[in-house]
Amino acid sequence: HFHGRTPLSVSRFRFYSRIYRKARFCDSAIVFAAAAWYTGLRIYSRCAMLHNYHTHTFRNHHTIGTEREYIESAIKNGFRTLGFSEHAPYRFPDGYISYFHMFPEDLENYIQTLLALKAEYAGRIEILIGYEAEFYPRFFDDFLRRITQYPVDYLLLGQHYIHNEIDGAYVYEPTDDPKILKAYVDQCIAGLDTGLYTYLAHPDLINFTGAETLYRKEMERLCLAAKERNIPLELNLLGLRANRTYPSARFFHIAKACDSTIVVGIDAHDPNCFFQPDSFAPYQALLSECGLAITDNITLRPVHR
Repeated sequence: HFHGRTPLSVSRFRFYSRIYRKARFCDSAIVFAAAAWYTGLRIYSRCAMLHNYHTHTFRNHHTIGTEREYIESAIKNGFRTLGFSEHAPYRFPDGYISYFHMFPEDLENYIQTLLALKAEYAGRIEILIGYEAEFYPRFFDDFLRRITQYPVDYLLLGQHYIHNEIDGAYVYEPTDDPKILKAYVDQCIAGLDTGLYTYLAHPDLINFTGAETLYRKEMERLCLAAKERNIPLELNLLGLRANRTYPSARFFHIAKACDSTIVVGIDAHDPNCFFQPDSFAPYQALLSECGLAITDNITLRPVHR
């Protein structure tokens, strides 16, 4: 799409038309781009989001809709890949139950449902089976042991708590405690060091209200650690749609300065969440403000014990 701020002169239009015809016949993007450069036009490319890896199901007790409804909505909105990443079915001791995770006893049904749908929709959309999982060192081996008994395509790191839910802190609660901020970054990096996580979901989830210099120092450490390990950071559309404190411009300015790889995640909790973010003004404003380039061409990391 070409949009000039002022009308083209006749001579410019004729010149551009001649070059465009050459580009058509020789299929040369270079010639086509040269025309735009010569005429002073700006090229705006609308890049469709084709792959989403952050999708939940009713098994986390705060999501609505069936898997089929999510798949149909994704197809309708132009997606080619839909990865389901339910909150990890961690098993905790002493009868503790996490009501925002999938229950361990629902794991079999999660897998069998998605395998059946994967076969049914083959050729229309690629269905992947994954999990959004915190890195809880105390319980991580048991988690891996249970999920690797079934097909699994990837893991997303979504660090909602430091330490764990039993004796830790929820990081979205506002805090000005430097120890919590540092522990969050330390635990995220430790999770990335396992080599099992495909990307870091909502890296700016932590709601730190303390000194800005400390926030910048720790977030730079997180961004650089992810870059060194070639792990993308997610711009989370659920937070943007719900007007949460994330995704935040203050974080993504830091990510941009660190040359981080940025991927977009729908973080779907409702079948109606699927849309092309190009048409969403707050998303475009954030990209423009921070100068972000987005990719959805990522490599899934194998999950194993």
